[in-house]
Amino acid sequence: MNNAHELPLYHHIINGDIVKPNSGHYIDVHCPATGNLIAKTADGDATDVDLAVNAASRALKSTDWRNISVTARSKLLYQIGNTVLANAQELAILEVQASGGTIKRVMGLDILAIADLFFTLAESIKNYPFIENLSPKILPEQVHTMVVKEPVGVCGIITAWNFPLLLLSWKIAPALAAGNTVVVKASELTPTSTFRLIELINQFLPAGVLNLVSGTGVKVGDALVKHPKVNKISFTGSTQTGRNIQVAAAATLKRVTLELGGKGAAIVMPDANIDLVAHGALFGIMMNSGQACESASRLIVHVDIHDELIAKMKTLAEKIVVGNPLDPATGMGPIVSEQQFNRIEAYLKSAQEQGAHIVTGGKRKIVSGFENGYFLEPTIITNCQNDMKHTCEEIFGPVVSIIKFTELDEAINIVNDSIYGLSAGIWTEDIIGAQAVARQLEAGSVWINDWHMMRTDAPFGGMKQSGYGREMSHNSLNSYTELKSISTAFERDPSKKSTYHLVHTF
Repeated sequence: MNNAHELPLYHHIINGDIVKPNSGHYIDVHCPATGNLIAKTADGDATDVDLAVNAASRALKSTDWRNISVTARSKLLYQIGNTVLANAQELAILEVQASGGTIKRVMGLDILAIADLFFTLAESIKNYPFIENLSPKILPEQVHTMVVKEPVGVCGIITAWNFPLLLLSWKIAPALAAGNTVVVKASELTPTSTFRLIELINQFLPAGVLNLVSGTGVKVGDALVKHPKVNKISFTGSTQTGRNIQVAAAATLKRVTLELGGKGAAIVMPDANIDLVAHGALFGIMMNSGQACESASRLIVHVDIHDELIAKMKTLAEKIVVGNPLDPATGMGPIVSEQQFNRIEAYLKSAQEQGAHIVTGGKRKIVSGFENGYFLEPTIITNCQNDMKHTCEEIFGPVVSIIKFTELDEAINIVNDSIYGLSAGIWTEDIIGAQAVARQLEAGSVWINDWHMMRTDAPFGGMKQSGYGREMSHNSLNSYTELKSISTAFERDPSKKSTYHLVHTF
């Protein structure tokens, strides 16, 4: 970056060095809370991607990285986790300024979860079956077979703008833990914290192991997906972009992990704790202003408690502090950009046109001192049907759609009647019954009496058009490794090898 008196310029990080973009061009980075220009980030292209991929490819073959032991990699992951904690405030402020996420959430949740993930994988790889010796077999003859899990190779990582640090860690932690090398494409909307974290991590890594190319999906993302030396792509973002990546990756048969859109639905049973649901359901949709793929954007409420619950949620929603994301008192920050804000407004208009009712919210929030920020009031919509545009499509904003039900089977069908399958939930006092219902819900994560309840030792990912593959936990290592069988024969006399008799006469 430049000196502190100038607008910060974020370049690429390639082979351990700060590298200016081949084009000489930069993309404006704005603060969504103020609308102000806060930085410029490199507008990368295919030439920059090629430099980064070649650096990663060389690092993959270098003895400095290839021969590092599992124990050494474990210690490295611990170092990274501790570095995240040591630089928590700087990283959090960079993320908040560019993304609009609240400092309360980034410091109180994200930073801790990121460090914990590196610590979790540092322990997991100690017992992960990188080498498995199979039991002896007599037929066709006595051999020893070893199954090894090796790094998949150069991994292209494409992250989303809504949780820059968290999503980055979900991908680079298992990639590095398994011994791969990495090229990251950060979102051009929120690149600042990503740049800084990679800069910090690189102090522990051989040159070329972890690289960053900034720029748009059209130029950098596309080049990364199509590069012949990239062995795997891990992407978090929209379902449509995920479809495009899958098609493009097919040309070189790349491994692909996709964490895509969602339309999370929670069933509220008639015996549910109303206070818990009111607070929890709002947390499920209002956290990060609803800009989370696993948000609880559909609430399927039993008719017997519908009115009471909505009244309580309305009261609570109107108390949520919307404003400066750097203020610890703020509960909800801005929408990330004007484009996204306008997109949400279009969904609210559609809801009203289709007969739904906005109980509260639905309007721009003017915050004193932040008049140009993209703030939206917490919004609750009732009288919804599951086939309405705003109810079945991903809004990605602080908007919850309420649907009534009378019978449990009806509620389960509503949950599953979606192209998405990322998150689902049940609110009830019948925990045993809820666990049985959870098995019927088509979602990668099902939460009972809570939301956003993620653990770094539990897998996270989607079903259906919410993607495939899993992040976090030891399961995430599986998609960053290749299986290889190595068999050793013991018999040295060719005449005694039964299989050779199939071809030769002795």
